[in-house]
Amino acid sequence: QVQLVESGGGLAQAGGSLRLSCAASGRTFSSSAMGWFRQAPGKEREFVAGIKWGAANTYYADYASAVKGRFTISRDNAKNTVYLQMNSLKPEDTAVYYCAGGLRGLGTDPYKYDYWGQGTQVTVSS
Repeated sequence: QVQLVESGGGLAQAGGSLRLSCAASGRTFSSSAMGWFRQAPGKEREFVAGIKWGAANTYYADYASAVKGRFTISRDNAKNTVYLQMNSLKPEDTAVYYCAGGLRGLGTDPYKYDYWGQGTQVTVSS
């Protein structure tokens, strides 16, 4: 069983930055695909970014088009932690951000992930 705990959310101004962290417990973290999703009021949960092991012992990352070039996902297996660095924030980035993990590979579908954190609120003011 893997438990995920997010932190780092808060209030930022447009153009500012925040870094989210997701601390994981469990021995399968290093082999898990990890993702960040977000859900704004009245909207469906959407994929933001994901990361997994790729070829030649490197990590492969994927991003939603809305955040590509502004957000960066990374992971530290020694600390069992995945991060989401969010730069050039926009008011439309306002949402609850969720960390997710699973062993079925990387994907944009929330149903591909087995473990979820409780979420952290990110609010961007204009």
